[in-house]
Amino acid sequence: MTRLTESTRRLGTRLMMILAAVSIVIGSNIPAAYAQTTAESSPVGVWQTIDDHTGQPKALVQISQLPDGTLSGKVLTGLGAEHDPLRRCTACTDARKDQLVQGMVILSGLKRDGDNWDGGEILDPESGKLYKCKLHLENQGLSLVVRGYIGFSLIGRSQTWRRDTGTPKVE
Repeated sequence: MTRLTESTRRLGTRLMMILAAVSIVIGSNIPAAYAQTTAESSPVGVWQTIDDHTGQPKALVQISQLPDGTLSGKVLTGLGAEHDPLRRCTACTDARKDQLVQGMVILSGLKRDGDNWDGGEILDPESGKLYKCKLHLENQGLSLVVRGYIGFSLIGRSQTWRRDTGTPKVE
């Protein structure tokens, strides 16, 4: 009986050590797994917009979540040979008229609705026009489908932006 009790005690000790090791390994991976899941489920971050005509990256837009939970996006910089940091939104008709495009808020008011964000608006700095906007993530959070539309979302167009993983986050 003593032999059985001692054997059981050793087995229990070994199981406790194994469980402790497993919990350390699992626990150390939780932050990484959480960060990956967050990136896959949130458009917050820096995105490359894509030129409709050339298919090349056109600008970097940083999307941030405001304290009220809505999303806002501003132009960090233009990309490519035609980038002019002094370019102004001469076609804008609101308070952004003649303001620098670099640093300009072009996305605003987007609220989460399940896997989508909706109810906001987007500015096209080229034309100065404002459109209703909605967006959703694809490709495990690496692509952002941005849809600008007038009235109903059927009347509009979509662009797919790519998550920029090489730009440090700017607040």
